[in-house]
Formats: sequence, C-alpha cells, structure tokens
Amino acid sequence: LLLLCRAEEAAVVVSGLRNTDVFVGESATFTCELSHPGVRNVQWWLDGTPLHNNLVTEISEQDGRIHTLTLNDVACHDSGTVTFRAGSLISSAKLLVKGISLSE
Repeated sequence: LLLLCRAEEAAVVVSGLRNTDVFVGESATFTCELSHPGVRNVQWWLDGTPLHNNLVTEISEQDGRIHTLTLNDVACHDSGTVTFRAGSLISSAKLLVKGISLSE
C-alpha cells in the first residue's frame, strides 16, 4: 500500500533545465531532476522538434529521476529552446551556440 500511495503522488521538477551557452563544435548538456522515478512519456524537444537518441543526440536517465540530454558537435542553427517533458511536467531552457570569431 505504501508503494501505491507513493506512485500516485504527483512528481515535481526538483532541478530544472538551465540556459547554456557553448561554441560551435562543442557539446551542450541539459539535466532535469524529478522528485521520483516512474514518470511516463518522457520526451526532449529542440524548438518544437522531438529529439531521439543517436550519435549527435545522447539521451540518458539515471535512477529514473535524473534525465540528461547531450547535444554533440553543435552548430549555430542548433540555437533555440530545449524542452524536457515528463507527463504533465515541463522544463525549458535556452541553448545559445556562439560562432568562433576569426578576428583577434
């Protein structure tokens, strides 16, 4: 019964996404921590486009509570809003990819 009661508790975002600035070619990592595991329908988005695990986009989960998105080898066009959704929970942050200035 205790497990059932806990499962029915609404999860909350303990630590949300943070705005991140990186340079072209670097990796950008976003982490969202939930109050407890078991939240379904977890999805990451970049400017409204769903993200999927592949060579460039690494999506991982630790203990069912800590969800991490790493975007590798980012380009200027990757700048935008990163959104994490887990059930009805939403956390968003800005990704700013800065070009490397050739002038010194």
